[in-house]
Formats: sequence, structure tokens, C-alpha cells
Amino acid sequence: MQRILGLVRKCVQDYGMISKGDRIAVGVSGGKDSILTLTALAKLREFYPVDYELCAVSIDMGIPGTDFSPVSRLCDDLGVPHTIVRTQLKRLIFDIRRETNPCSLCAKLRRGILHNNALSLGCRKVALGHHFDDAVETFMLSQVFEGRISCFMPVTYLDKKKITLIRPMLYVTEAVISGAVKKHGLPVVKNPCPVNGKTKRQEIKELLHELNKRYPGYSKRVFGSFKRLPLPGWAPDSL
Repeated sequence: MQRILGLVRKCVQDYGMISKGDRIAVGVSGGKDSILTLTALAKLREFYPVDYELCAVSIDMGIPGTDFSPVSRLCDDLGVPHTIVRTQLKRLIFDIRRETNPCSLCAKLRRGILHNNALSLGCRKVALGHHFDDAVETFMLSQVFEGRISCFMPVTYLDKKKITLIRPMLYVTEAVISGAVKKHGLPVVKNPCPVNGKTKRQEIKELLHELNKRYPGYSKRVFGSFKRLPLPGWAPDSL
């Protein structure tokens, strides 16, 4: 965990993600990425040079069998209040609209719900669990399917909502996250989405796996290029 906290602290400082007195909503889907993001930010409070507050927000999509109680228990242990937002997104997207490509609409709706609930909790910053591999995959998705050189930014300010999105896990790989969650016995809520593992992102994930086998360090070089170009918003403040 110390290694992860060091990487999170460096990312936070490189991009000026946290300021004194911030109240930050952490989007917690219950997956390994968001669970570790919450845990890392909660533990970082113990030694970070400025004080900040955390809230955890989980969106229940209305899929039968979804259980956020293990997440709530973790939040209690970490001293972080936990809000569960009950919705009928599953019914809207899959039963009523019968979306054939549901990911874009689902992500848009969940973002809106998360941002609105963050504001209602007095949070002007929202922490997301995107990690190293997510950034590389997003870059590749933009190239392969959209013909663009693009990726989300470490820090994004949303004018309409007046909310700042931060991604403090960007220096941590998915493999390290998986190992840490298992080692520390952190609770993970099984992803109940009907299209989980059948997306374009999954195709890119598999492609990158093959590229890294053939050209070791490929993903690291791609990630490094974000800063060297740099992509918009990727030039670290510390540099």
C-alpha cells in the first residue's frame, strides 16, 4: 500500500489535484479501481500536507442482486460517509430503450447523477478511479475508432456544473491495483452490467496485452508520450 500511496501522492502533486479545505466526492462503483481509489485517498489524508474531506457516492443501477453493503462497511472503517443513489438505469437502458450500444448513454447518465449528487453533498471536486491502463486504452480507442489523438485529462474542470474532476490513480497500473485489492482483502462488488467484457474497450485491452508481449514496455512508452507531446492537460505542474 505504501508504494501505491507514493504514486497517488505524486500524481496529486504533479497536477495540483487537491487543495486545502477541498471536499471531494469519490465515485465508487464497487469495482477494484474505485475501491482502491477511495482507500488510497482516505489513507493519504493521514500524512498529506493539507486537510481535505471525502464522501463516497455509489450509483445503484437497479440491477437485481447488487449489494453495496460491503462498500458501506469499508467506508465506516475509513471514516468516510457513503451515499447510495438508487436508480432504474438498467430498466431505462436495456428494457425500455433496448440500446444495442449502451455504454455511451449509460456513462453519460451515470456522470450526470454522480455530479449532481456530489454538488448536493457540498463537493466541488469528484475523484474518479481511472488508472494507467485506462489512460492508454482510451488513447488507443480514440485512434482506432475515431481517428483522433486524444485522452481524458488528469484534471478536468466542468464549466456548466462548476465541478473539477480529478484522477489520482493515473500512475498506478491495473495489475498493481488487482494485487493490492487481493492482498488487503478489500471488498469488490461484482459488475452486474449485461455487456461487461463485451465492449470495444475490452477489444483494445486485449490488443494492448498482445502488443506488450511482443514489444515489452509498449504501454509505458505510450503513457510517457502523453507528457512529452504533451497532450492537453498532461504537462505536470511540477515540471
